[in-house]
Amino acid sequence: MDTEPFEEIGLTNAEVKIYVALLELGNSGAGQILERTGLHNSVVHMTLNRLIEKGLVSYVKEGKHHTYQASNPRHILDFIDQKRQSMEKILPELLAKEKMSQTKPEVTTFRGTRGVKELLFELLDAGGKWHYTIGSPIESVAMGDAFWTDFHQRRAKKGIQARIVFNESLREWAKKTRKKSFYPKAEIRYLEKGFEPLTETIVRNDKVGILLWTQKPTGILLHNKVLAESYERYFQFVWKNAKP
Repeated sequence: MDTEPFEEIGLTNAEVKIYVALLELGNSGAGQILERTGLHNSVVHMTLNRLIEKGLVSYVKEGKHHTYQASNPRHILDFIDQKRQSMEKILPELLAKEKMSQTKPEVTTFRGTRGVKELLFELLDAGGKWHYTIGSPIESVAMGDAFWTDFHQRRAKKGIQARIVFNESLREWAKKTRKKSFYPKAEIRYLEKGFEPLTETIVRNDKVGILLWTQKPTGILLHNKVLAESYERYFQFVWKNAKP
């Protein structure tokens, strides 16, 4: 089972193991959870208390014994909503603190799939009217069709047009994806076959995102207007020579 979505909402590995074990076991004592997860006794009890506080596990006390039960998986959405509401309360204060900073880094590095997603969402908020992508490789589909569709639908809702140059290896994938869903407000072309770099470049307003699609992807976000204008000119050259 892919546990990354749990980790993305802030659950630890132990919390995920215990929650999933309780879904499989049903009402269970700590001993059964220990046996199923292989976690240390103290870790199980500490983690169960955290899950109870988060509303993801409930319990019944029978004498000296506790019987635990996982909450309905749909309640995870309530947990996410609560976290969002908590963040929305302090967001104005966080934004004010950000504005107080006199210097902002021109280069920021992001690591792993979660980091690359964060970079892409940064680009979504970069402003401007155009989104340019150069050289998306087949490795980028590891992010999932649903993620890319959602990303580009968000872009389109912001009124941002896109021109995307895929590597040739993505042509068949793009055909299938565009049958199931589509990238709105987007034109797609392809680089010549045989030219398959693992680097993808995205230009948005005064920001440039460089994605390195290695086994553990890495993203580099460059915030520099002059550099972004230079990459945009490079994109226009690539676009003219790319194939429909």
